[in-house]
Parts: sequence; structure tokens; C-alpha cells
Amino acid sequence: MIYKQRKASPENLLFGIRPVMEALQNGREIDKVMLRRSMEGELTQQLVALLEERHVPVQRVPAEKLNALTQKNHQGVVAFASLIAYADFEEVVISVVERGETPLVLLLDGVTDVRNFGAIARSAECAGVHAIAIPAKGAAQINGDALKTSAGALNIVPVCRVPSLRSAVAYLHSSGVQVVAATEKADKSLYSLNLARPTAIVMGSEEAGVSPDILRTADELVRIPLRGSIASLNVSAAAAVALFEAVRQRS
Repeated sequence: MIYKQRKASPENLLFGIRPVMEALQNGREIDKVMLRRSMEGELTQQLVALLEERHVPVQRVPAEKLNALTQKNHQGVVAFASLIAYADFEEVVISVVERGETPLVLLLDGVTDVRNFGAIARSAECAGVHAIAIPAKGAAQINGDALKTSAGALNIVPVCRVPSLRSAVAYLHSSGVQVVAATEKADKSLYSLNLARPTAIVMGSEEAGVSPDILRTADELVRIPLRGSIASLNVSAAAAVALFEAVRQRS
């Protein structure tokens, strides 16, 4: 396979085991790390353990892919530093309740397209969403395209990277927040549900939708009624519809 040279912001890439470990230990946010395949050793194991502890996705790749990213001496490790600071999910929910506000949270399940993610974040900010939760693995990278599409919203709305969406759903349930999953397979209409109460809305990817395990644990499954012949909306449009129905009800 031929790997084309990929443009990346130099200040956004970190190289080498020790620099990446030091960045993590100093609180630098890392979106993901690429490790050369078959790379072993005690230091590598320490790095992997640290990445697992911080819930940072790790991808094993051929050396050619790392070489296509940079001509620098990467030593088999390239890290993508985040452009934003992630918030703690539980702390955000607690602070919303302590302020006397009614939580409105958005969970994104498998949304990996950066422009869709940015557009969703823009709608979320306009709707007054308190937090966007994404899983540590299987989420869009927050890069320049995502930030640009969000029109700056990703610097305003707290984005929380959680170990898994199941853990986030469990915490929301324990906090008295209803979890509503949007799926075209649901019988209940979005407009029939009470969204004025504490609510978390789950949106899935366009390809697979909300994952089965989240559908099973959600309190409500809802669909957006469509009148045309096309079966579904783009996920960013669907998220906007759902969020602003909550805004309408809360107004």
C-alpha cells in the first residue's frame, strides 16, 4: 500500500515515546496515538499503559504510514495533540444541577466525520447544550476542519471524552437524566416526548445508527417524522431537529 504525504500542523504532532509520555504526564490532551506495528519493549509498554489510563485511542500502523506523516525521527510513535481541552463528564453534569439548570446533554455514538461533528457542535452551542459526550474510541478527531465547521462552538461547549457511552449512560441514569436515543426504527415520535425534563439525546452514525447496546439501555427510542421519500436526515441535521425540539419545549 502507498501512503500519501498527509498535511498536518507541526505544532499538533508529537513524536517519540518520551515526548509523548511527558506530554501526557503534564496534562496535554491527546486525541490519538499511532504506534509502529510489532513495536515492543518496556518503555513501549509503559506508554501503552499510560494511554489506556487516559483513555487515548491507540492505532498500530506500518512504519510507512508514520513516515508519510512526518520526515522527523518519530521513533515509531506519532501522537495527535487535541486542539481543545476535554471536560470531565461527571463534573459538568454535577455543576449544571448545582446551578439549578435542567441538563441537556448530547451523546454522539460513532459519529466520525469531522464536518458532521463540527456542524453538530455548532447546533449544540446554539441550543444551549451543557455537554457533548464522545467515546474514547470511534469518535471524530477534533481537528482544524471540525473547529472551522463548528464556527468556534467547540471552544465553548464542553466536550467530554468518556471511556464508553455505556458508562456515560449509566451515570446519567444514576443522576436522574432520561436518555433518549434517536433511531428511524422507533415507533414513538420525537414530538410526543417530554424533553423539558433532564435529558440526554443520543445520535448515531449515518451508516450504523445508535449501537444496539445503547438502544437497549436508553429510556426512550424516538424517530423524527419524515414526509418525503428519502429515508433519513443527515446526522447533523437530525441532531439540530432534536435539540431545537428540546429548546421549543423548554421555552
